[in-house]
Amino acid sequence: MRYVYLIVMAFSVINLQGCFPVVAAGAGTGVLMAEDRRTSGTFIEDQGIELKASNRLDEKFKNTIHINITSYNRTVLMTGQVLTDAAKQEAEKIVRAVPNVRNVLNELVIAVGSSYTSRSNDTYLTSKIKVRFVDLGKFQANHVKVVTENSVVYLLGMVTRKEAENAVEIARTTSGVQKVVKVFEYID
Repeated sequence: MRYVYLIVMAFSVINLQGCFPVVAAGAGTGVLMAEDRRTSGTFIEDQGIELKASNRLDEKFKNTIHINITSYNRTVLMTGQVLTDAAKQEAEKIVRAVPNVRNVLNELVIAVGSSYTSRSNDTYLTSKIKVRFVDLGKFQANHVKVVTENSVVYLLGMVTRKEAENAVEIARTTSGVQKVVKVFEYID
């Protein structure tokens, strides 16, 4: 259990800092890639999509928006806040133009950027859900990627329908979760 706790805490720190290079350069990437259902090429491609999309959005909007980019099997999930509908549409257009993007799910909301407290709570919720995945042992926890924005939990992954049901039920029953959104690809 101590091992699982350390892994979850390491991911929490990475998520909180939003530091892609730490993940990409770390030795843990090879372990994550080996147990992932995506091919190693797609795994690396997803990391590249996240980096390119984030950089392009930063260039365009500077510090006027808060957007998280998550790519899984070349499907990009955009979460966060923008100030106008025009900015929301422009951000999606920028992300769609990134090479190798297959699909974009634009879950951006029109609002002022979330607070540090809200983002910290989201990181905490993600960690709680991942720990529950491991503790309950109903499926291999690294087959489901968890993204939390404003207490809304997005679940991504290439999963069986049973794994999806279990993941949704665990996330839905985690204290503090307001809503669960499925972004799965089914493999059965």
